[in-house]
Amino acid sequence: MIRNQWYVVLESNEVKSRPVGVTRLGEKLIFWREPGGKVCAALDRCPHRGVALSKGKIQDGHLQCPFHGFEFDGSGRCRLIPANGRKGAIPNAMQLNTYPTYEAHGLIWLWWGNPVPEGVQAPEFFDDLDDTFSYGSAHDPWDAHYSRVIENQLDVVHLPFIHGRTIGRGNRTLVDGPVVEWKGDRLLYTYVFNRVDDGTPPRRPRELSPREASSVHLEFIFPNLWQNYISQDVRILAAFVPVDDEHTLLYLRFYQRFLHVPVLGKLLAQLAMPVNLYIAHEDRRVVVTQQPKASGLKIGEILIPGDLPIVEYRRKRAALMDSRS
Repeated sequence: MIRNQWYVVLESNEVKSRPVGVTRLGEKLIFWREPGGKVCAALDRCPHRGVALSKGKIQDGHLQCPFHGFEFDGSGRCRLIPANGRKGAIPNAMQLNTYPTYEAHGLIWLWWGNPVPEGVQAPEFFDDLDDTFSYGSAHDPWDAHYSRVIENQLDVVHLPFIHGRTIGRGNRTLVDGPVVEWKGDRLLYTYVFNRVDDGTPPRRPRELSPREASSVHLEFIFPNLWQNYISQDVRILAAFVPVDDEHTLLYLRFYQRFLHVPVLGKLLAQLAMPVNLYIAHEDRRVVVTQQPKASGLKIGEILIPGDLPIVEYRRKRAALMDSRS
């Protein structure tokens, strides 16, 4: 996992009035809301005696430790040690290890690294995925490193074999290209040109143009957000949320805007989720077997031209890891 990145880690509706303890990025973290609604995050460990603060509660707008009643604000500063009295001294070191957060689009991002550099940009999202869409969502656990789950969604070669009865129907086993484009520093586009093998050799990326592709293409924003652009009115979104080195939570959404009635549109999107989970599980049964668990440039795999999106992902990931080591 790469430090100093904005990672999607939760959906907004998972953090309500009570503290929430979760494991993310290999750490036990706590999330809670200040009275104004801002999401706060910290290591789920009281600096006093090391208990899980997620077993506590919100008291007078502060996070209260369940063990001895110490209270902390959203910056991590201790505001009260009951045993010392309301006007008692509070050591400067009595401070939570907090993380910056950002909330938008019904998602919560965590800046995994301290401190946030001055001038750092808010996390990116897909520009054309807005409030005109309704969406349904689901959370799906995978016993796999998040990099492998990401690569699965960039893999255009596997479709007719893993999804032969669903989205890979048609026996389009031959892969022209694919074409990969970087839109800025963190947004990767992949255009798909799979076709039935008619005996002609695959065309190379330079022989193809995105304009020749169907409306379907894939978009990935580093470090863990992906969109399948199916049409102007239908999208699949996935956030590959790292739990630890061997476990990932797939946050999956189906977006639609061809049904404009808000309540019915939301219901339709949610009803589509079992099908999307079924398709994801077609992938999951294979991805969880991959060795080694984490992806990388030099892990002993022999790649082919159709793996170009995966090669580009690995190169960028390696560069980011090197720049933050």
